[in-house]
Amino acid sequence: MITSAPDNAESLAVGALEWLLKAARDVDDGLAWPDTLADDQVTPILYSGTSGVLPTLLDAWRYFADDRYADAALRAARSVADAVEDWEPSGLYTGVAGMAVALRGVHRVLGDTTAGASADRALDVLRSRYDGAGWNDCFELIVGNAGVALAALECGDLDLAQLAVERYPHTAEPTAAGVQWEIRAGAVPRMHHMSHGTLGIVYALAAVGRAADRSDLVDLALAGAADVVSRNEAGPDGFLVAHSDPQQQHEKIERHSYGWCHGTAGDAQAFRFLSHILPDDPAWPALADRCWHTVVNSGIPRRIRPGFWDNNGRCCGTAGVLALACDRQVERGDGQDFADVLVADLAARATTDANGIRWSNFEHRETPSDLAPATGWAMGNAGIIRELLRHARITANRDPRYAVPFPDHPPTA
Repeated sequence: MITSAPDNAESLAVGALEWLLKAARDVDDGLAWPDTLADDQVTPILYSGTSGVLPTLLDAWRYFADDRYADAALRAARSVADAVEDWEPSGLYTGVAGMAVALRGVHRVLGDTTAGASADRALDVLRSRYDGAGWNDCFELIVGNAGVALAALECGDLDLAQLAVERYPHTAEPTAAGVQWEIRAGAVPRMHHMSHGTLGIVYALAAVGRAADRSDLVDLALAGAADVVSRNEAGPDGFLVAHSDPQQQHEKIERHSYGWCHGTAGDAQAFRFLSHILPDDPAWPALADRCWHTVVNSGIPRRIRPGFWDNNGRCCGTAGVLALACDRQVERGDGQDFADVLVADLAARATTDANGIRWSNFEHRETPSDLAPATGWAMGNAGIIRELLRHARITANRDPRYAVPFPDHPPTA
């Protein structure tokens, strides 16, 4: 029997964690998660697999002091560690780099030295795969070398992080306002945002440049940011940049988005990071403010028209915007009302029954349109839970930091 979901972030998270634990699969001596319950295979990755569930379990353990979550995290870390050598992709969200971040997080939070050794082994695997230019022909954050750089930096390997960004100075394409990059070698559309575009590369270059005291990398990052800023279509008070130029032709892609991956909520994270490393430059907090203005006035999370806002998840949906609203609460003191709106929307769209709470996404161009509930970080329940728990911590005046920070999300200042 389906019932109404609770209306506060903590209770939503409790019910969703119950569903998430029930969705786990026993594998050898560990735990692992499929993308959806209908999938036969489990994956170890950060985007839609077990590595993306691990940080949520650690946040839950810190919040509730319930050892069920720590025990599940330790078992899940074993399954991720077992996959390190044989998992072919290397990227942050799809490969070994993200697995290293998740394993390092288990080591740091729970003190598990086995997970720490496995994170070191994952870094060794990455180093062994470096071909002199990178790990694949992708420049972007999700799959490509920019994400590997951020993962290496988060795991404390500055040398590997610098290797990962060596190709960017000589592959940058000059534009009228700055520079840009291909998403991958030979790809025609130039993308602009965090997941596959220029701002994700900007973030990686700026992060490595700051850590290595490399002004050349920071300057290149600023040139990339200048190109994106020049494309703003929202006027002086807002910030809205197209998905891609020339517009990528796909029936499911609209020109503008507001989420983390290809939209304004993610752009704000890049500008927040630049404001942290360049605190004397008022341009970056001003741009973050303009992103916030656009997001709040965009109409989300209402379903204004078919396809406008169909995703509840962290990557391109409501949870990703909630992450920014929580950042605003801590840093600027103006995100609480909108964060409450987002939590209320998640409550209204939740499915609640004897198995717990979960969220489905919606694709109006498919039949049936309701998609199966997913487990992981990007489109699934783990990513939503993580932001709900953070909102609950902030509301209760508890520590706003995540147990395991993601390397492309700046901590609140």
